[in-house]
Amino acid sequence: MRIAYFDCFSGASGDMILGALIDAGLSPQRLREELKKLRIPTVHLKAEKVLKRGLAATQVTVQGRNEKRSHRNLKEILRIVEQSGVETDVKEKSREIFERIASVEGKIHRMPKEEVHFHELGGLDSIVDIVGSVWGIQQLGIEKIYVSKVNVGGGFVECEHGILPVPAPATLSLMEGKPVYSSGVERELLTPTGAAILTTLGSEFGLMPLINVERIGHGAGRDDLPHPNLLRLIIGTSESTSGKERVVVIETNIDDMNPQFYDYVMEKLFAMEVLDVFITPVLMKKNRPGHLLTVICPSEKLPPVTTFLLRETTTLGLRWHEEERAKTDREILPLQTKYGRIRFKLARWEGKVINLSPEYEDCKRLALEKRVPLKEIFEEARKEAMTFRKGKPR
Repeated sequence: MRIAYFDCFSGASGDMILGALIDAGLSPQRLREELKKLRIPTVHLKAEKVLKRGLAATQVTVQGRNEKRSHRNLKEILRIVEQSGVETDVKEKSREIFERIASVEGKIHRMPKEEVHFHELGGLDSIVDIVGSVWGIQQLGIEKIYVSKVNVGGGFVECEHGILPVPAPATLSLMEGKPVYSSGVERELLTPTGAAILTTLGSEFGLMPLINVERIGHGAGRDDLPHPNLLRLIIGTSESTSGKERVVVIETNIDDMNPQFYDYVMEKLFAMEVLDVFITPVLMKKNRPGHLLTVICPSEKLPPVTTFLLRETTTLGLRWHEEERAKTDREILPLQTKYGRIRFKLARWEGKVINLSPEYEDCKRLALEKRVPLKEIFEEARKEAMTFRKGKPR
């Protein structure tokens, strides 16, 4: 699995994340071409090599030309994203990030999130930072993101609402449940945009995971500080996931719940990062039709999954047991087809590719966008998979 670790020893901001991605190998020219799909002609992305305390890094600056607007609300920001030409999954993840920022700002300032305004170039730089980061992470093939404990800085910062303590209230709210600290530097090191991107896309926070390092990137902050004002990004592969592992199998029989609720239950369980959920029709006592709900998850997920099922379903009890399972090395492989980019699930066993299957949602999206039959998209994906497995140039 291809993973990334953001080392936030000097905090993080949207432009630092973009800088780290470019420094780690993301093409700035391709990024600019993608950002053109936002149809914001007044904004330009500048990327340049700099030194911070003797360390080389990439500094990204979002520049506005003749931009008269000082702010835009959430609805206006989302309209720009929705009407852009970027891919659907990038739009969806970007929308999630913006809505999180607006939600915490609205709660802090006691206003509906729809009325929250994004400042600085009318929020256009935030669009570039967020959409660019989501797209860049996807392009580098990163499947899972880990984040260190975050240095938030200290002191005070002047903003639209006046003088606020660091970390700013919105930043702190976005980091709720995540490890933060201050090294004593009186500067805002972690911005709301940086916090929103990392906490939305990041899966785990804390120590660096075991990783076979492939690329390293440094994104430069704007200020010169006593320490290197950098965001370090480490990209590589995780330790082999093939072989045996122990999992917990949780089961419960249900015969008195509205079947429509199962869609909600399954969606929430997968959001909790369980390994699998499935439902089996069964006959219960007195020949009553029912459903056997089965959840497979890591052992550490047992307490929260148990609590969720007892609260959200009509079950009166659960049972579980541990099992061993064999699993392959897995990764997501983006391949370009004549219809567009499709992600494939790639499985290896003992170092050999044994399965390569296209993501259904990508194929469905392209079928709708290109107005071609879904089966043609799948056929093109099948050909691309065969080309990849034969090792021919694409």
